[in-house]
Amino acid sequence: MKYVLFYENAGASPELIQQHAAAHQARWSEFQQAGSLVAIGPFTDGTGAMGVFTSRAAAEEFAAADPFVLHGVVRDWRVSEWLEAILNS
Repeated sequence: MKYVLFYENAGASPELIQQHAAAHQARWSEFQQAGSLVAIGPFTDGTGAMGVFTSRAAAEEFAAADPFVLHGVVRDWRVSEWLEAILNS
C-alpha cells in the first residue's frame, strides 16, 4: 500500500517558487533518504504535482511543513490511498 500526495498549484509567481525551491527540495530529500518518499514530481500541464509515500503519516507530515505549502506555492493538497498493482524497480 502506498499513499499519493496531490498538490494543486496556486498560480504562484516564478520568483516565489524560486525563493522556496531549495527548501522544498531539501524537504523531499530528507523524506527520500528516510525511505518514506518513493517518487515525486510536477504534472506537465502545470496544474500541480504528486508524491508517492510509504505511509499516510509521512505524506501528511511532508505537506504540513513543506515550504511550498507554507508560503502559498500550493493552493491545496490531499492524500489518497493507492494500491499499486504493478511496481517495477
